[in-house]
Amino acid sequence: TAIVFDLDGTLVDSAPGIAAAVNTALAAQYCRPLSLAQVTSFIGNGVPALIEQVAIASGISMLRREALLEGFRSAYYADPTYLTALFDGALPCLEGLRASGFRLGICPNKPTATTPPVLEAMELDGFFDVISCGDAVPHPKSDGRHVRLVVEELGATIETTAMVGDSESDISAAIDAE
Repeated sequence: TAIVFDLDGTLVDSAPGIAAAVNTALAAQYCRPLSLAQVTSFIGNGVPALIEQVAIASGISMLRREALLEGFRSAYYADPTYLTALFDGALPCLEGLRASGFRLGICPNKPTATTPPVLEAMELDGFFDVISCGDAVPHPKSDGRHVRLVVEELGATIETTAMVGDSESDISAAIDAE
């Protein structure tokens, strides 16, 4: 009766824009840029975890990590839709699910400040009955309580809900929600 989606890597390809913001933040720290593949491998557990992995890969000391995080936020939050694209088939899929009567929720680790602009730019903002961002809950994915919260807000049950995602964090959250 209900389906809960992840956003980044599932419905939209935001990795190029995230990588660009990471590399802008790294440049401000006088560090070499990271490849798209490397940054993509760090996406899925929220911004703090992303920046922690970037800092480790770049050899940035603990003292400079807050500046790296702020540099990323400044670059990414200024335009979270930069280089972001809707995956082929995502829109017709959501249209078909809505037409079939499914209630839809979205459960990204993406922050509240950047999720609505991405949904709006990709013309996805009208599809979801519940939007629950990682920074708006005490236990974001990979914790199953994040998924459970969305399921409850959809008026569904775990037994009647599917989770659609692309990362280990999504899989862990879905299993933990059972």
